[in-house]
Amino acid sequence: MQRCEQFYINGQWVDPVERRTLEVINPATEQPIATIALGSAADVDKACTAARAAFPAYSRTSRAERIALLERIIAGYQARYGEFAAVISQEMGAPITLATRAQAAMIVGHFSAALQVLKEFRFEEDIGTTRVLREPIGVCAFITPWNWPANQIACKVAPALATGCTMVLKPSEIAPLDAYLFAQVLHDAGVPPGVFNLVNGDGPGVGSALAAHPEVDMVSFTGSTRAGIQVAKNAADTVKRVCQELGGKSANILLDDADFQKAVTRDVLGCFSNSGQSCNAPTRMLVPAARLDEVKSIARAAAAMVKEGDPQAESTTMGPVVSKAQYDRIQRLIQAGIDEGAELVCGGTGKPEGLETGYYVKPTIFANVRNDMTIAREEVFGPVLAILPYRDEAEAIRIANDTVYGLSGYVTSASIERARNVAAQLRTGMVHLNGASTDIAAPFGGYKQSGNGREWGEHGFHDFLETKAVMGFNPG
Repeated sequence: MQRCEQFYINGQWVDPVERRTLEVINPATEQPIATIALGSAADVDKACTAARAAFPAYSRTSRAERIALLERIIAGYQARYGEFAAVISQEMGAPITLATRAQAAMIVGHFSAALQVLKEFRFEEDIGTTRVLREPIGVCAFITPWNWPANQIACKVAPALATGCTMVLKPSEIAPLDAYLFAQVLHDAGVPPGVFNLVNGDGPGVGSALAAHPEVDMVSFTGSTRAGIQVAKNAADTVKRVCQELGGKSANILLDDADFQKAVTRDVLGCFSNSGQSCNAPTRMLVPAARLDEVKSIARAAAAMVKEGDPQAESTTMGPVVSKAQYDRIQRLIQAGIDEGAELVCGGTGKPEGLETGYYVKPTIFANVRNDMTIAREEVFGPVLAILPYRDEAEAIRIANDTVYGLSGYVTSASIERARNVAAQLRTGMVHLNGASTDIAAPFGGYKQSGNGREWGEHGFHDFLETKAVMGFNPG
């Protein structure tokens, strides 16, 4: 069993101030695969102090120096790519094919995108006689989740390094092992001491201390809306910047002119990807009421295509959910759907046949769902799809927007103009038209209780920068 019982602070692996450990569980086997140390406020203080001390020098490094650093990180990561894919699959249950092609690939993607942005980014501009400067905000605290662990780390660390910030990372204690590898890559790439620091721990012990720490200038949090609210409250006393990417309950509108065989099959499988553990998953499928029976038939057949099983098997397309707590929560929500009268098309409570060990959930589809039902309101974060009928396009848009969330939306139509018109009326930070995939260079983030700020690409730089106006810089 792997032991990851030190923290990376000020360029060195150091013992925690107090010794407390936690087992990391493989969700496919329910067996421990590693132990990590759980940090405390004292460990957070050491890391933040190191980050603050490193900031003056690192914030003054040149564009060329930071470009070279990102290039070394990318090269070092690619040399260990297979290790990352294997670790991600083991710690959070992603099928090895998904871990290799998508989960692990996101680190290369985000660092490569940040590298390209850095080469051309305008850190200065003139407005008349005034020079406007965009300067690194300072010490950043990163609190990241378990569902796309490497992705969420990379999309924060890459722009922070590119803009000249220093940082302290608290990865999820449920899936922390890829972060341990990541720290090794950054160390080997020559990231200066104190610029990047890693402290493992839980939310109450480390996350709260990071958000409240007076040496932290900015907190970037990805996770549940409930936890995000607490992070913001903890940060409020020091008036630091708080950027949040939170929950979602994304509506997927299939207009009446769509190719239903193609779209329903595609979007059922999309909803179940990563075992449904994606904040932007298309979990509410809105379909014309007159086509509901047809949609149910296609959806049931699509669900039957899902191959659950050992994440290490190449044939597996869906692994377990990440933990027993997550499994139990999903089971309660599936039961709520049944109890509230939604039509169970397939799946349901309990584990799939032959998968008694591991936190496996049956691919579950409900039809005739009303938007006031629990399964339409709450983020299930599992392989559960709700199909909601609508009478006309206006009602579909109203249902789609009738949620506290606003992360993503999906629209499918034979007419791109019609799809664009619907997209313009959705209160979400992102909209996918006709199955378009996520664009790593485009802004990622949401409206309402899905958070604030934007990550990815050029837009991902802005939350790490302060704006300074120097009047009289260019005297006439």
